Amino acid sequence: MSLKKRVGQRVLNDVIRSVKKPGEWRVLICDRLSMRILSSCIKMHEIQSEGITLVEDLDKGREPLPSIEAVYIMAPSQSSVRRFMDDFRDPPNFMYRAAHVFFTEACPDELFNEISQNSVVSIIKTLTEINIAFLPYESQIFSLDTKEMFQSFYSPHKINQRSVHIERMAEQIATVCATLGEYPAIRYRADNTLLTDVAQVVQSKLDHYKADDPSMGEGPDRSRSQLLILDRGFDVVTPLLHELTFQAMAYDLLNIDNDVYKYEGSGSRGETTFNEVILDENDQLWGELRHKHIAIVSQEVTRLLKGFFQEKNMRTKEPAEKTSMRDLGVMLKKMPQYQRELKLYQTQFHLAEDCMKQYQTNVDKLCKVEQDLALGTDVDGEKVKDPMRNIVPILLDNTVSVYDKIRIILLYINNKAGISDENLKKLLQHASIPSSESNIIINMAHLGVPVVNESTMRRRFKQPDRKERGEQTYQMSRWTPYMKDIMENVIDDKLDNRQFPFLGGRSTGSGFTQGGARSARFGQWHKDKNQLDIRSGPRLIVFVVGGATYSEMRCAYEVTNANEKWEVIVGGTHIFKPEDFLKDLQLLSATEL
Repeated sequence: MSLKKRVGQRVLNDVIRSVKKPGEWRVLICDRLSMRILSSCIKMHEIQSEGITLVEDLDKGREPLPSIEAVYIMAPSQSSVRRFMDDFRDPPNFMYRAAHVFFTEACPDELFNEISQNSVVSIIKTLTEINIAFLPYESQIFSLDTKEMFQSFYSPHKINQRSVHIERMAEQIATVCATLGEYPAIRYRADNTLLTDVAQVVQSKLDHYKADDPSMGEGPDRSRSQLLILDRGFDVVTPLLHELTFQAMAYDLLNIDNDVYKYEGSGSRGETTFNEVILDENDQLWGELRHKHIAIVSQEVTRLLKGFFQEKNMRTKEPAEKTSMRDLGVMLKKMPQYQRELKLYQTQFHLAEDCMKQYQTNVDKLCKVEQDLALGTDVDGEKVKDPMRNIVPILLDNTVSVYDKIRIILLYINNKAGISDENLKKLLQHASIPSSESNIIINMAHLGVPVVNESTMRRRFKQPDRKERGEQTYQMSRWTPYMKDIMENVIDDKLDNRQFPFLGGRSTGSGFTQGGARSARFGQWHKDKNQLDIRSGPRLIVFVVGGATYSEMRCAYEVTNANEKWEVIVGGTHIFKPEDFLKDLQLLSATEL
């Protein structure tokens, strides 16, 4: 069962159905994260069919419904708890008749005591923890939806916030493992000493979940499961490259916000139509195409469209391979019974066209330079002796955006393992990088990557060893994300234990040894696990402090598909596009956010 379906079932069974009463309606109140969790894995009609008449935002103004009981799903934070208690502050004017409260994770004792000592306790019918404090972004991808953790973890100005955010992050990661029924051995990247602290706090949280549910991590081969914690400094190349697989390319080059793709199409009479489409796994065509190289996406859409025509015995004037966007618009008008399916093909055609337009405008000339800088070799495998010669035309080109020039400069600096301050100033000058954006480049050093080589960092910085790959690749897509090497090495039991040690010496196959307080306060959240299929093979959960890229997401599916037993799950503090990464770096200079 996919991560999204697993979370959806848990919310339906352990929250909504658990308080359902025949003949009565409920209102559902969610904070920001729980609203996003709900939207990602449950459809509105499913919620309504379970007796929920309205879904509302905890942080916004709401109309009182004093005759209806409310179901709250929220983080056990000071702000959310205060807003909840405000709903029942004035006895004659309660917002709702009663409250069923479900916390996304463990409630701190001080907040629990605050609730228990407040008059609101008289209207609470349910108070429990569901331990789902993450966003199931895709079937094998999760996000903590905490972009701000990039700043608290890497900014020299946010050190005082770090321990609080690590505690919260560890709890969220632990809820991922608990949802999957995993008690994995924890590994971390040794080069970043902060990851030792993160790993230790995660282990402590997992021990408490294990004490509450001794069956966690049990099953054939489950003792081999691992949680690998990385920091973003483990690979700064992948976030900078222009990726040419469909999903990563579309999110990089097009204005896709919250997974919504907006485009102008044409109707059957040639009129302009405005369309909005959510790119997610509910669209099977998108699911099939998203990890393919853009060079074959249009061919794949045509092949699948031809199969659809044959299956439905549809006759068209033109063969499928010559079908245009306009042809599809005409078909939508003439064949309303197939409107939904044809609309999906139209969307993917348009998305691929938009990507190719952007590629042909400017990106094509960037890709070759980027690939040479990333790999240090050209398409023939020859070492690039003078990368400066390759990047100067790009830096002087006024049609190249500032952000794209910064990506090139950062790749060049990484290729050289740092450059002199004088050379950096020359590059910034040649590229006409505004002073307001130049700190993006300087701030890369906060990720443990050498930028100016007068520092001692260059002497101790070592580029990671790469796997030799014999498979055929496109010339503009020769780079393989370092994460894929790591995943495969874990599965093959070849990952260097010095670079990625196990926490406390515990390796795979170790049993649960540490004690933990058994929680009797909120009930046994784990008792209903027989409803969920339990996967028999081991899992590798890779988590990146500082965010994961769409290219790395793709690797989770590729490595899983190449292995019969292992499933790979990838997560991060957030999921980001290259532009987001540069903006995150820029904010590291800010003293206040």
